Amino acid sequence: MSTSSVEEFDVVIIGGGPGGSTLAALVAKQGHRVLVLEKEYFPRFQIGESLLPSTIHGICRLTGAYDAVVDAGFTRKRGGTFRWGENPEPWTFSFGVSPRMEGQTSYAYQVERSKFDEILLRNASKVGADVREGCAVTGLLTEGDRVSGVTYTADDGQLRKATARFVVDASGNKSRFHNEVGGTRSYSDFFRSLALFGYFTGGKRLPEPNNGNILCAAFDDGWFWYIPLSETLTSVGAVVRREMAEKIQGDPEEAMRGLIAECPMISDYLSDAERVTEGQYGQLRVRKDYSYHQTKFWKPGLVLIGDAACFVDPVFSSGVHLATYSALLAARSINSVLSGTLDEELALTEFESRYRHEYGVFYEFLISFYEMHSSETSYFWNAKKVIKSSSTELEAFVDLVGGVSSGDAGLATADAAASRFLERSEEFADAVETMRGDKDQSMVPLFKSQLIRQAMQEGSDVQMRAILGEDAEAAVPMFEGGLAPSRDGLSWVAAAEG
Repeated sequence: MSTSSVEEFDVVIIGGGPGGSTLAALVAKQGHRVLVLEKEYFPRFQIGESLLPSTIHGICRLTGAYDAVVDAGFTRKRGGTFRWGENPEPWTFSFGVSPRMEGQTSYAYQVERSKFDEILLRNASKVGADVREGCAVTGLLTEGDRVSGVTYTADDGQLRKATARFVVDASGNKSRFHNEVGGTRSYSDFFRSLALFGYFTGGKRLPEPNNGNILCAAFDDGWFWYIPLSETLTSVGAVVRREMAEKIQGDPEEAMRGLIAECPMISDYLSDAERVTEGQYGQLRVRKDYSYHQTKFWKPGLVLIGDAACFVDPVFSSGVHLATYSALLAARSINSVLSGTLDEELALTEFESRYRHEYGVFYEFLISFYEMHSSETSYFWNAKKVIKSSSTELEAFVDLVGGVSSGDAGLATADAAASRFLERSEEFADAVETMRGDKDQSMVPLFKSQLIRQAMQEGSDVQMRAILGEDAEAAVPMFEGGLAPSRDGLSWVAAAEG
């Protein structure tokens, strides 16, 4: 295998999924030289099909992919419906109730990822990135302590080199290079789950106008997602804690039938459905959805985004959101450094601080959400049983989550964790109970919850900045002494500059 001459770029991106494609487009649009190396050929299968509004109306507008995504005809998602906890009645939330997302931007899409991801990758190429498929990165080049490029095997079998000011690892949870930034990958003991999933035709739909919603239905040992991808195609997955791993072992067909039988609502919705057995959706798959975060997100010349940096339980469809949002943050930092307006330390510290904050918001939100399930027989929601503790349920819970760094979830001490957990989970549960009694399902109590507001705030800010562009108001820093987004949303500026 021969080695060709070295090519030079400003940025080399490992992986062409939503995170990599988004970052490529946002940096290439600023006139920088961007190379995307994707080991597969698109379209290709991927899970994570339920999106959030900020990805569509914010990120996709900024990258230029918005019109192509709208024209693809994906199922419109107005919110989510949950059969969760001890109450047998499902409840629904709508994006449109939030004043931050009302009107024409109060929806997202349920997408076939093979189609959605290809749209984003082709858009990155359209706006100037050099996209190369069938190219597997084999190693990193270094100059002293700095990462300076990559080696990769091209689609013709040749070993090649590409140098760059920055290498961005957007290769997902199976990243080979995440440890190169230093630190470790820290796994959550609270969210360690396995998912068995497949695809069905002919499944039932929720009544209008919620027929495009994601449906999440809990049962004793876990929960199901039920995602309508089209009028006939549905993505269905059962998520169980690792203690229940035997439920998805052995014959996958038998395991799926058994899990469906344990969840009456999903059993009813699939009563006349058939499982897809051919094509990209023709097999039952298992995914280990172990939530984790890398204790460092960057080092000189190397940045982790998306699942290469962190991942959190998928019940609130945060996967593509976190991938594309982290790509936006990293793009702002890289654009600022390449333009010479900020130094690398300052710019990438802003990226990491904001990404950890967003991950922490979803992590804490999900902890409170799971606490709403009160069944004493459930391993899935019962922290006491997970760690086989002799202490109280709350003490066991704090033992589990107390080790999360304050930068991720704001849980600096066990006492702070207990106080924060009780306050926010009770607030969220009260909001849901109030909403259940609201016959017109206005959802206002839910959106008064501090947890909900935090989870939506940054995404809606990105959304409004993408829509208004230069007409957007000057942003303020998220952290004291930190940076703010530029008016066009593509770089960082000092707060006074707007």
